[in-house]
Amino acid sequence: MKHVKIYTDGACSGNPGPGGWGVILNYNGAEKELSGYESATTNNRMELTAAIEGLSALKERCSVLLCSDSKYLTDAITKGWVYRWRDKGWMKTKTEPVPNSDLWEKIIKLIEKHKVEFEWVRGHTGHPENERCDTLATDAIKNRKGEP
Repeated sequence: MKHVKIYTDGACSGNPGPGGWGVILNYNGAEKELSGYESATTNNRMELTAAIEGLSALKERCSVLLCSDSKYLTDAITKGWVYRWRDKGWMKTKTEPVPNSDLWEKIIKLIEKHKVEFEWVRGHTGHPENERCDTLATDAIKNRKGEP
């Protein structure tokens, strides 16, 4: 099984507002960059979208280390919150739905397809791949790159 490192970041200009996401896929020293834009979104949706787009770019089952500066993403997976939310019908409480359940469902399907380990990295501290993903995401907003 191929081992791939995926670095992700999401950004939003206003929250909600225009948003962008950036991804770096690294396999055997070769890198591929991806990015995209949404006109009306939230930062959390862009963080999740980056992970979805990175995992969706894989053409075969892989062992993946996915690095993100989003505690929202990494904690929801590593602490099992997302599975409890799903098991409760995407409800946090009896009256409060889980935000972004549509994206969480996509992530669950993708991590079941691959062998994925999530790692949180502190953002904006000089981590080269995280800084590059941030640039990809913010440039996507500036240039409206990937707008439907």
